[in-house]
Amino acid sequence: MFSLDGKTNAVVVLVALLVILTLAEMWFSYRENKKLYERRDTLTNIYLTIIAFVINLSVKGFTFFILQYFYRFRLFQIQNVVLYWFLLVVVQDLLYWVLHYTGHYVRLFWAMHVTHHSSEHFNLTTGFRSTVFEPLYRVFFYLPLAFMGFNAIDILYAYLITQLYGNIVHTQYQINLPKWYGWIFVTPSHHRVHHASNIPYLDKNMGMMLIIWDRMFGTFRAENLSEPIRYGLTHNLKDNGAVNTIFHEWKALSHDVKRAPGLGKKLNYIFNPPGWSHDGSTQTAKVLQREYEIANQTCNM
Repeated sequence: MFSLDGKTNAVVVLVALLVILTLAEMWFSYRENKKLYERRDTLTNIYLTIIAFVINLSVKGFTFFILQYFYRFRLFQIQNVVLYWFLLVVVQDLLYWVLHYTGHYVRLFWAMHVTHHSSEHFNLTTGFRSTVFEPLYRVFFYLPLAFMGFNAIDILYAYLITQLYGNIVHTQYQINLPKWYGWIFVTPSHHRVHHASNIPYLDKNMGMMLIIWDRMFGTFRAENLSEPIRYGLTHNLKDNGAVNTIFHEWKALSHDVKRAPGLGKKLNYIFNPPGWSHDGSTQTAKVLQREYEIANQTCNM
């Protein structure tokens, strides 16, 4: 629907803009002594980005083949180019929300997604701290797009565009945006909530580009706590090396599965939300949030 050259040029411009914004944020952070960046953390972000890029490149042919194969069984074809791209971007963003929601509410997928949340810092390079194994399964969440008549190249391009947008909202700088904008699109404020480990903020604001899905499906939360945001995990890593950052949750999941009595409870550890335990020794985010609300109500009485 677009010429490949036009798409390539657009991607180059957007990536260059992201690099410029990242360098500018680094410079302002240093000049204003905000300490938004920490050397080792930034290097880990870059290292994880390289791993994700290599995996992406390795499976790109497979991803293209799967999407293009199912495109043959499309149910309809949208002829209007404006409607085509509008629907592609919107539906792709919705399917990303589903993918992201799954990454937070199914522990097997959380074991892969947790890498992205493991930094105790929040800056534009945090967006590079990729879910390194996501390229291995992401394509299956986007199969509905092929059935809707969107070809593989356009699906991959739309994903890249929304991914780049998702990167630029990883900033602690306060950006004044019109109120209407924050009702439709993800803002830095929304995404700061998403990366917070404060209990009321857990598992909120899953959208990549559009915040409307979170408002519709009950996962929206405004940045409105009086306490400062704490970034990272509820229990941050002692070993922040890249290998442990990628595999620590796999180790924890394996340990929990081994100690669980019976097949049913073993499967529950794999497919239930993070924090679920058969003996109540750990709790899910929703349970923690209910207890937090009860405690706050008690304090205010």
